[in-house]
Amino acid sequence: MLDIVSLVGLIGGLAMLIVLTLRGWNLFISAPLCALIVALSSGIPIFLNDQNFVQSYMSGFTSFIASWFFMFLLGSIFGKFMEDTGAADSVASWITGKLGKQRAVLAVVIACAVLTYGGVSLFVVAFAVYPMALSLFKEANLPRRFIPAALAFGSVTFTMTSAGSPEIQNWIPIEYLGTTPYAAWQVSLVVAIFMAVFGYWWLQRIISTAMQNGEGFQARVGDPQLQERDLPNPATGLLPLIVVLVLSFLFHDTLQQNALIVALLGGVLSLMAINWSHFNDIQVALGHATTGALIAIGNTAAVVGFGGVARITPAFDMAVVALTSLPGNELVGAAVAVSAIAGLTGSASGGQVIALPAVGPHYLDLGVNPEQLHRVVAISSGAMDSLPHNGYVVTTIRGICNESHKDAYWAVGAVTVVVPLMGLTLALLLFNLF
Repeated sequence: MLDIVSLVGLIGGLAMLIVLTLRGWNLFISAPLCALIVALSSGIPIFLNDQNFVQSYMSGFTSFIASWFFMFLLGSIFGKFMEDTGAADSVASWITGKLGKQRAVLAVVIACAVLTYGGVSLFVVAFAVYPMALSLFKEANLPRRFIPAALAFGSVTFTMTSAGSPEIQNWIPIEYLGTTPYAAWQVSLVVAIFMAVFGYWWLQRIISTAMQNGEGFQARVGDPQLQERDLPNPATGLLPLIVVLVLSFLFHDTLQQNALIVALLGGVLSLMAINWSHFNDIQVALGHATTGALIAIGNTAAVVGFGGVARITPAFDMAVVALTSLPGNELVGAAVAVSAIAGLTGSASGGQVIALPAVGPHYLDLGVNPEQLHRVVAISSGAMDSLPHNGYVVTTIRGICNESHKDAYWAVGAVTVVVPLMGLTLALLLFNLF
């Protein structure tokens, strides 16, 4: 009976969190409130015992901040410096001059894809590219509420889970399956091309429909003014991005996640050195950057705390056992298990880490090709994880782009949930046909 009540509470708490997030509730209130409902329905004490609600929630909350604080801070500073010096506006003007205003979305997607495939963290990519994206959308008079979708599409779809990607979502399966980052690269390439082409077409279609309905770019207080200043050379904005990319690539194997601290610090210092004379007010820029970083990491940590409570419930254990023991085609079973768990936790890496210890050995013993399993697990982890409560989604929409879920999420969901699910279906068909 307790398991059933726990399951109802888990599903109800997750659904409530998604609804409140879409309605624009403050996550510092809605996330712990929904987590409390999950805890009470599972008989988890609020204060007493070693594994209580407060401890579990705060453990998830603080561990995320401890792991990501410097990356969020330096990423926010880098992005704000790009904006304050005019480097982002300069790069945007140069790109629109070369590609044309009609390809502003493509420029944002390519910038995110290059940085992501170069090993820069997804969160950091959003911080770094947003100022340029804002300028590009302003130049092209595109509705700014679609900037999160452009950033997310270039970062978490055809790059994050593809063969060769240095992102953690492509590396976690190696430990459990004994594969390489290039596992099943042929199918991965086909799927990546499909997701890139179809996803870009769909995103452009969504934006075009909004513009036909009268939407356009709406300036806000605090936006950089392109026409009122002497802009630096476009190279002064591109070089710091290259520094971040190169340093991240060079130190990725030795420093792992800490390579991002070195890379971003190098990017910030190079940006300061090159564009020092173009700063409007470096102290004000630092103040806005630190505030933005704290809001972004706090919102994400609040959602991670919800996941910390969800994971200790009997219902979660029951769901994991059921999902990792599905009958039928093994690759389909693995895809369903990882997708569902990633959706429950709001984390692609979380879905893999929880599912693989059970799915990996079981399916390998049944003779499943480990390279195919690797690719299916990677692609499937990057679909349902992008529901409204996902940490990256919350950070990008609210913390970085200052949009509401109501306005921005539906385009994000289209290109980060539906498109990857279609790519996963294609991968499963190819693996089972050939």
